[in-house]
Amino acid sequence: MTTTDDDRGGGVAQPGPRVLALDLGTSSARALVLSAEDAAPVPGALARYKISPTYATGGSATLDLHEYVEGLLGCLDELQQNGHLDDIGAIVVSSQWHSIVALDSRGAPQTPVITWADTRSVDLDLGSSFDEHAFHARTGSWLHRLYWTRRIPWLLSEGSPAGFAGLPDLVLERLTGERVTSVSIASGTGTLDLARGVYDEEALEIAGAKTELLPAIVPSGWTGSLSAEFGRRWPGLVGVPVHPPTGDGAASNVGTGGYDETTAAVTVGTSAAVRVVHPIGDAPELPWELWRYRVDDERAVTGMAFSAAGNLHAWLTGVLQLASEEPTTVEIGSSRVIAIPFQAGTRPPATVPSGSGVYFGLSFDDTGEDLLAASLQGASLEIDLGLRMLDTLFGRELSVVLGGGGIDASAWWRRCLTATFARPTTVCAEAEVGARGAAAVALGLCPAPGGEHLEPVDAEVARVADLRPRYAALRELAAQASTI
Repeated sequence: MTTTDDDRGGGVAQPGPRVLALDLGTSSARALVLSAEDAAPVPGALARYKISPTYATGGSATLDLHEYVEGLLGCLDELQQNGHLDDIGAIVVSSQWHSIVALDSRGAPQTPVITWADTRSVDLDLGSSFDEHAFHARTGSWLHRLYWTRRIPWLLSEGSPAGFAGLPDLVLERLTGERVTSVSIASGTGTLDLARGVYDEEALEIAGAKTELLPAIVPSGWTGSLSAEFGRRWPGLVGVPVHPPTGDGAASNVGTGGYDETTAAVTVGTSAAVRVVHPIGDAPELPWELWRYRVDDERAVTGMAFSAAGNLHAWLTGVLQLASEEPTTVEIGSSRVIAIPFQAGTRPPATVPSGSGVYFGLSFDDTGEDLLAASLQGASLEIDLGLRMLDTLFGRELSVVLGGGGIDASAWWRRCLTATFARPTTVCAEAEVGARGAAAVALGLCPAPGGEHLEPVDAEVARVADLRPRYAALRELAAQASTI
């Protein structure tokens, strides 16, 4: 059974005092309970199932769908056993973007969950008549392996699928019996006409798929209900509305406090991104270097993503076996070493492949902390490139909020980002920004960051400004060398 805003008399049903949030990540599936008033986590009401993606030769990076869903259901069982599934008024979902599963004629999966990290796809030769710039402006995406425009032709070449869906679509189907998707999740497939909120005809033609092969897109006001099976399993959730999922990038922005066009949210997790949420109506023309997806029926999110962030920090501290995860002996902007953080390559439209990270200016008196500081500085300068593009796009110096696990883990990196941006920043006090954002989108909340406020230090800003031209020149050299 489903309902929409119109079915409920034009208003969103008032939730109970708590919200159940499902967070569908790449490295874990989680269920947690939040306050419906401000989307703050309820202490102790968090269950997590660790996910281990399978990597293999040929570029595959997949998740076992059955294991993933059962792990998520086990998280709800754990919350139930600990008395956390009472007084729930809404169920919301935050999910990774870009995943795809091939389905047979009965709707059963033919493949594992193919994640954004999977490099398998097909090359497309669309001829000189294809206008990729117009396509990008309309869909917010490029013809890149991240998107279904290249995934679906590859899957069709490998077998005979009768349909396609993403991980959140199949989780939603398992819970409610209905295979539908949200405008937010659909936008991450690269097949959505952003302005109209429907599948794009040219994108489907390129993919070789018809609309009926994909999950139906439901409005943001849609809700489903848990199936009878799960009503018996979790009696406190009977009749509780299940809201459409929100893509994790959009959810993280809103959850961090960046929910309008005055504020850029910088989130640092395994990877990093800088994004701005804004109305979809009268949206500014999209620059080629930026992507754009949807938050919900009324809002879009525009930004840039970066492949090296928390993964870079974790790798380097492990390789160097540093006693501290902070380069506390190195002043921000002072390192002679320049690190170009292309270890995992670049996101589209740039084409630098993985394995292209470079250090310039090494000497025998450099320490592990120097290398760590240079790497975090390089990652900060990459994010700054995107921030300055967004400043230009929205015609103002944007306010900045910082959030994510990498932000929580490193006070030095927070200060480095603040100096690199050369403006004040506010740190989001809440680590669960994805779940918090999904609740805020579903319930119409505007959560405040609530964390520390950082002012840039003049001396640090000046040092970063001095190294910026050298970094830009060496970055170009590294990008050119990656093609040799």
